Amino acid sequence: MNRVGPRLGYRWVGLLVVVVGCVSETGTTTTGGPVTTGGPVTTGPATSTTTTATPSTAVTTTTHPADLRIEAYPVPPGTHPHDVAPALDGGVWYTAQGSGELGWLDPETGETVHIPLGPGSRPHGVIVDSEGTPWITDSGLNAMVSVDPETHAVTIHPLPDDTANANLNTATFGDDGRLWFTGQAGVVGVLDPATGETEIFEAPRGRGPYGITTTPDGAIFYASLAGSYIGEIAPQGVAAVIEPPTPGQGARRVWADSTDGVWVSEWNSGNLSRYSTTDGTWETWRLPGDSPAPYAVFVDDQDIVWLSDFGANALVRFDPETEVFDSYPLPSLPGEVRQIHGRPGEVWGAESAADQLVVIRTG
Repeated sequence: MNRVGPRLGYRWVGLLVVVVGCVSETGTTTTGGPVTTGGPVTTGPATSTTTTATPSTAVTTTTHPADLRIEAYPVPPGTHPHDVAPALDGGVWYTAQGSGELGWLDPETGETVHIPLGPGSRPHGVIVDSEGTPWITDSGLNAMVSVDPETHAVTIHPLPDDTANANLNTATFGDDGRLWFTGQAGVVGVLDPATGETEIFEAPRGRGPYGITTTPDGAIFYASLAGSYIGEIAPQGVAAVIEPPTPGQGARRVWADSTDGVWVSEWNSGNLSRYSTTDGTWETWRLPGDSPAPYAVFVDDQDIVWLSDFGANALVRFDPETEVFDSYPLPSLPGEVRQIHGRPGEVWGAESAADQLVVIRTG
């Protein structure tokens, strides 16, 4: 195992609260064999850092609906946070893609802690398992990486030697505890944390696997950006192609709701779509604005859908019951929120272009 122990260095704290206006609009409705590798590798120690800075002044205006607001938390310059995942201790994990680290933010104080992941690291996605351990898809290391939340020890699970440059993207846990992940180079894979073994499968249509999600009944779905489809992965790793109704839509990320739906952000078409896993039907809504470019999608605990719209430089709320979009401009221009995650009452993202995390508190 590659275990990296912590040492505390400098400290950074930042807190910027930005309350933004909201625009509401109503949407319209339309209807291979595996390769296996062994356990992780071991290298020497590195240093984690804790950072502090002076909070900035809050700005307040009226928002809609329910007086929602965006709060922004600066993180160390040059870290370019990419994905976020709420931590079990109340903090928020984030991948510091620019510095090759895993970051942790304390929302109460704005304090951050950064844990180096290894030379050449370029972390992309991060999710948290039931024990609170963050798991990272690291395209620079071409490996899955886990970090002990208490000791900050780093464990690297490399992909097989014949799966170089997979361009790892996003991960999700299956019901059996195995960790499924995507590689934009044209692969999907699964890691068994209990054994350290990794299996790699070629994706249909080659390049493109991007976002990935697990439904309440344990099915695994992913989006292929370059392939413009979503795929359902069988337990054996074979993916079945499911065609969205809009050709060339550029399905980028996916998220399951609490019933039978898989929501899809369509980067090329500017649409939000929902696939019913029960009857195979689709619904599609176009985001507001002249040139919407939905990147991230997330479904919260109330089945409200959230997106990041690069075209509007905003976070967008969609209520499936009313079919109304509410748009919240980001505090930075550009902000470039590439992924959204949350927990009850909180919706988190990262402004990768502005070195900030952002949150909308919904309850």
